[in-house]
Amino acid sequence: MSESKIYRVDAAAINRWAQACAMQAGASAQIAADIARYLVAGDLLGFRTHGLLRLRYNLNCLESGQSKPAGEPRVLKQRAATQLWDADLLPGLHTMPKAIAAAIDMARECGTGTVIMRRTQHVAALAVYLEQATDAGMLVQLMAATPAQQAVAPFGAKSAWFSPNPLAIGVPTTSSPVLFDISLSMTAAGKVRTAIAEQRDLPYAALITAAGDYTCDPTTFLAEPPSVLAPLGGEQLGYKGTGLNLFSEFWTLALSQYGRHQAAGDGDANTVWVQVIDPDAFGDALEFRRQSQAIVDGMLATTSIDAAKPVRVPGSGALAARERQLNGGVEYTPAVWKQLQWCAEHCQQPLPEPI
Repeated sequence: MSESKIYRVDAAAINRWAQACAMQAGASAQIAADIARYLVAGDLLGFRTHGLLRLRYNLNCLESGQSKPAGEPRVLKQRAATQLWDADLLPGLHTMPKAIAAAIDMARECGTGTVIMRRTQHVAALAVYLEQATDAGMLVQLMAATPAQQAVAPFGAKSAWFSPNPLAIGVPTTSSPVLFDISLSMTAAGKVRTAIAEQRDLPYAALITAAGDYTCDPTTFLAEPPSVLAPLGGEQLGYKGTGLNLFSEFWTLALSQYGRHQAAGDGDANTVWVQVIDPDAFGDALEFRRQSQAIVDGMLATTSIDAAKPVRVPGSGALAARERQLNGGVEYTPAVWKQLQWCAEHCQQPLPEPI
């Protein structure tokens, strides 16, 4: 197998295959459809570490009982514009669209809607859910934390306390939406594992060794004791990332009243903050989109340092990647294809033929 080979597969075909695998692992038809849809959506948008690479994880969770194959989240507490859910370890790829839909409904009535959801299995890439809100003309903010994980050090430390907490926002404009999804650590654990698999260094010093040194070497993540992820901002400005991680975990773990001392056995299960805002509650919705577009246009009109690297709107690269792959096939490296072959053999569901 050539290490430079890229496998390209029709998006609809790989979606159907992934759904069949999830159903073979015990998922209901709807949960299987959501697992396939949102993992493939991650690949289409270029979030490779949170696409079908995570299918094997989801299959294992279903088969081991770490994920529930059917059911609905429970609403523990609610007011007119807020709800607290317990997802009972249902797959996050199934519960996230439901939480956003509930937040949208509340926002239409109250101007804003917030759902905090605890004990949902790993939600994968937050970016794949943003357009559900922006297509409805609304702003959306998402944050996720993993209470059973400690992988990110606070600034000035060499041991971990935080989980690798992602944050995402989506904003409608008069053209394409702004889609922004980042980790509040210097990199995500999945990217470190990918670098190890591809035998390459990280592009910047994103890890802190047990000796307290910042390093680009991903293999230190597997050392004993292992390195930990540095907060966003790194060696010089990591206090900013530390503050943002506190923000995330106050808004998720503290508000859900389900923290690390309660979730020790929950593995990769997430607690998620979902907030949607309806611009129409503050004025004319079209005028909001026009103002948002003007902000984007002004940013794009600035003078680039390097003409070959123009200023980009967050999400523009992801949307271009999706368009390219919908036309030419979803792209998989040999390392990811090997993981998909394992799933195919395990579930006795042959992979679609590459294009």
